[in-house]
Amino acid sequence: MADWDIKKLRILRTLHELGTVTATAEALHMTPSAVSQQLTGLAKALGVPLLEAHGRRVRLTDAAHLVLRHADAVFAQLERADAELLGYLRGEAGRVRVGAFSTAIPALVVPAVQELRRSLPGLSVVVREAEADAAYELLAEGSVDLALSLAAHAPTPRDPRFSRISLLADPLDVALPAGHPLAAEPGLRLADLSGESWIFGSSGPWSHITTTACESAGFVPEQAHAAADWSAILAMVAAGMGVALVPRMAMAGGIGAALGRGERDGARVVLRVLHADQPRRHVVAAARRGSEGAPGLARVLAALRQAAETVQSS
Repeated sequence: MADWDIKKLRILRTLHELGTVTATAEALHMTPSAVSQQLTGLAKALGVPLLEAHGRRVRLTDAAHLVLRHADAVFAQLERADAELLGYLRGEAGRVRVGAFSTAIPALVVPAVQELRRSLPGLSVVVREAEADAAYELLAEGSVDLALSLAAHAPTPRDPRFSRISLLADPLDVALPAGHPLAAEPGLRLADLSGESWIFGSSGPWSHITTTACESAGFVPEQAHAAADWSAILAMVAAGMGVALVPRMAMAGGIGAALGRGERDGARVVLRVLHADQPRRHVVAAARRGSEGAPGLARVLAALRQAAETVQSS
């Protein structure tokens, strides 16, 4: 295979454009003898004559014109590569892989991806649903670049492998059947619901979050039903089977459409904000330590923060 030297091809193309070795040398800040040496070396590497004498000047051979046709295509592709690499260095191109827990995907990741597709179409975001343990395993092994989880289930800030970035202090609202005596109670507090039947997961993060929030309000919640799916929880609340804490991020992510659908005996769901003792769950992102400043990753984090601000203000 011939040795296609890019630097020497540029000299040949400049000679073709300017017509003389002297003009080529001036344009490229070389000596005329250096230009001639480079082109002689290129002809030897390609195995074809590139120049022929024409009076006191030289002209390109047919082989040189053939070489230049292919060189033009090579230079165009290199220009495209330069532009794409510059976009990558600016965080405008490339690929970022995100592992996130289920409610974070519709509430934070999808809005962030939609904004990035609009503003930075060259930047690709690949999403993978994964709860905390799996997400951090994927992050550690390099299968994802960013992991979203609840702070309570993330590695500690002292873990040398990861950098943690706070995204959202997600408020927890209480879901009540519309006909509940406290559904319209002004200044409702979580402690006011100490005698209620509660619906939450039998284990895992949501069980811990609910029990911790209630215990901070001064009571241990009586679990009447266990469920982990938000649509199932809201359907049971709508049916008057109990009350539940619901993260605002989950509502922003689309389960709010379930409100008013799981009707039974005229009951519907009412969400109440607990202004006096509002419990919250903290959502964090994590990246492999040192990678969080990579331009593409920084762009994704900025879009996630923007989506988090929207949830926070809703």
